[in-house]
Amino acid sequence: MALLQDLIKQIDDETLKQRIMVEVGKLTKQKKFGLVFEEHLPECTPLYDMEIRRDSKVALKNGQISDIYIVNSIDGDKAICEHKIDHTQAEFALDELVAIAEFGEPIYPYLKPIDAVCNAPNSDLWHTLIEADNYHALQLLEYLYAGKVDCIYIDPPYNTGARDWKYNNDYVDGSDAYRHSKWLSFMEKRLHIAKKLLNPKTGVLIVTIDEHEVHHLRVLLEEIFADYYIQMTTDVINPKGVTQGRFSRVEEYNIFCFAPEAFVADSEDNLLNPPDKKKIPRWKGLLRSGTDAQREDRENMFYPVLIDTELGKVVGVGQSLPLPQVPNLEEKIDGYATAWPIRKDGSYGRWSVGAETLRELIDKGYVSCGKFDSSRKTWGISYISQPNQKLIEEGRIVITGRDPKTNVVSVEYASDNNRVIKTVWHRTSHDAGAYGTDLITEIIGQTNAFSFPKSLYATHDSIASIVRRKKDALILDFFAGSGTTLNAINLLNYEDGGSRRCILITNNEVSDSDAKELIKYGNVPGTQIWENHGICRSVTWPRTKYSILGVHSDGTPLQKDYITTRTIEDEAERSIKQIRFNPEQIVDIKIRKDIVSLLGKDKLPQSLVKPGIDFVVSEKYNATILFSPSAYEEWIAALDGQDHVTELYVVTTSNKEFKKIKEQLIEAMGAIAVSKIEKISMAVGFKANAAYFKLGFLDKASVRIGRQFREMLPILWMKAGCFGPCPSLIDQKIPEYMIFPENRIAILNDNSCFAEFAEEVRNTSKIETVYLVTDSDADYRSMSKELNVKQTYQLYRDYLDNFRINSRR
Repeated sequence: MALLQDLIKQIDDETLKQRIMVEVGKLTKQKKFGLVFEEHLPECTPLYDMEIRRDSKVALKNGQISDIYIVNSIDGDKAICEHKIDHTQAEFALDELVAIAEFGEPIYPYLKPIDAVCNAPNSDLWHTLIEADNYHALQLLEYLYAGKVDCIYIDPPYNTGARDWKYNNDYVDGSDAYRHSKWLSFMEKRLHIAKKLLNPKTGVLIVTIDEHEVHHLRVLLEEIFADYYIQMTTDVINPKGVTQGRFSRVEEYNIFCFAPEAFVADSEDNLLNPPDKKKIPRWKGLLRSGTDAQREDRENMFYPVLIDTELGKVVGVGQSLPLPQVPNLEEKIDGYATAWPIRKDGSYGRWSVGAETLRELIDKGYVSCGKFDSSRKTWGISYISQPNQKLIEEGRIVITGRDPKTNVVSVEYASDNNRVIKTVWHRTSHDAGAYGTDLITEIIGQTNAFSFPKSLYATHDSIASIVRRKKDALILDFFAGSGTTLNAINLLNYEDGGSRRCILITNNEVSDSDAKELIKYGNVPGTQIWENHGICRSVTWPRTKYSILGVHSDGTPLQKDYITTRTIEDEAERSIKQIRFNPEQIVDIKIRKDIVSLLGKDKLPQSLVKPGIDFVVSEKYNATILFSPSAYEEWIAALDGQDHVTELYVVTTSNKEFKKIKEQLIEAMGAIAVSKIEKISMAVGFKANAAYFKLGFLDKASVRIGRQFREMLPILWMKAGCFGPCPSLIDQKIPEYMIFPENRIAILNDNSCFAEFAEEVRNTSKIETVYLVTDSDADYRSMSKELNVKQTYQLYRDYLDNFRINSRR
């Protein structure tokens, strides 16, 4: 209805205008069902790059872009204009005006390189940031990536009435009676194109929203994505809450639209229940400890273990050395260093398993090489014990990965938590203040640079739930804002070695308050000062650039840490304590039970204390106690494989005796293997590259063919997959053909050179995408058949026609 009203205003006949308005008013009173919103006049596009000429459509830079004038003539630096609707004449300075295009009028986009950051010169993966109105950028991407995007993540304006978004280049506030329908109209146009970009089988759209539009949005999505499965999650992003006289709001919502074959990837964190503290099974020392630990006890278990010192890897075993032969500790076998079972006192010990068994364990990745002990002149070697091997077979211990160099497995106890992510998320890391606002402040060095940024980890977890198993995914965010999505993708790639690629799109709007301040000092849209205050120039790109490099704008290192989903193994000492009672005076079972009760609640139940026993060891409890020090060897033997035991108590009044037993325990049981969340310094940056472009528009009537081709190169680069740094063409003359091995692209401009071109393509193994410039479909098909490449595309000789947008073709 609003669209009709806008059109009616263009009628010159006042009588006719009023009669139509009356009839339209009657229509508005009719009851409607379902999602009903008014269509509005489509958004006009300012064309700041376009030269203003006679017959150009223009608007005042400081006015409403929908208030359109036609240029009748130009006199020096003045334009004599006529208003499109009321036909009034007006004269303006040229620098007050901007050329515009209305919906339906073809415009010709190009990507103007603004900046780039390269922190991974050996990688050909490049992210892209496009400064643009996202509607026109999406139209361009429809040509480049239709059906190829794996995940779209967007955080659109929430339409709270706070003048935080524009329709037709004008802020929408709470007093606008049509603000809901404008928002829905605004979103509908973009979501229709977004669906075309998604992989139709496995693509997923994620939209974050709050209570202001969540219900309207859900119904709109059900209309546009009717063949998709739609599900919503609730995310606690502000535990302190926002109170406006009623309930205190703490949450936002994520709406997921799943293509028919798209699913959520399993996760070690279901994002609701308290996360499990990962428990790492202890790797047992290969050197035998405790009883029967001498060379003489098992002669055939005295053999060399072969070590690749460069890789830090156990690679094999040698023959056992019979008594009384003495080993040469510095001997090499087959070029490898050798490790022998040498005890701390320098005596000869023995390994815990035989040579053949160790070979099998090496093949499985169950043997790990530690550090070289210069005092013993041998290496520390550990392996997965027999009890833990059984737990692996039973699934109670899981293999989470393998070292690519050594083949050694990483293991942890299986989690009790369901690995399926819940629909309610409650994680401290999703706090938008601590991990959104504060993080941006650290990276770009400005406070309050961006209002209400997302937590990096909330964005990370949303996207990871979809692309965790797809390490080469293409992710798009066309409401990029502060650039959180690209930051999250770089973190995700770091965590699992992925090569996911991200495309960001954001406008370069200045805030309403900044705009008023700039205008007060004579600055207008399109000037350099105005542009520098825009969100893309002042927030999105600086965050992208400096988060990749790990530095502030002045080159000093970033100070904070990123929290990753990776864990690192660490060691903690077991608690070994002395209980100063005379063992001979606590033989009575009641006294022993009293001692156990003093250990603390849930340490050990008194029921485990039985008559005639010298110690208590249980698979269910992490505490153990030795009542009779004379039985310490049997106690240590009973503790073999009981890695869960972390607290050990020895009843004795003798410090010397306690010290001896403690040393034996440490040697036999070793430290506790624990895991902790890995944090990485922001100063490290990311091994990533990113290119920053501005979407511009060319005047087809005045642009020479040579410039057309030069301006098209970034678009061709993007369509081919953004491999390597974006190529450029300096010369005015267009080459007959161009080969870009680093970018995996080849372009033929002159058909007469096809034979020579095809030969070079065949001799350049990296070429995957070929562009053939010809107006003849038959010639294109003929040439394509002779090229053995991944993909070929036809380009028209009038280059701009290949990328015309804003009109129905």
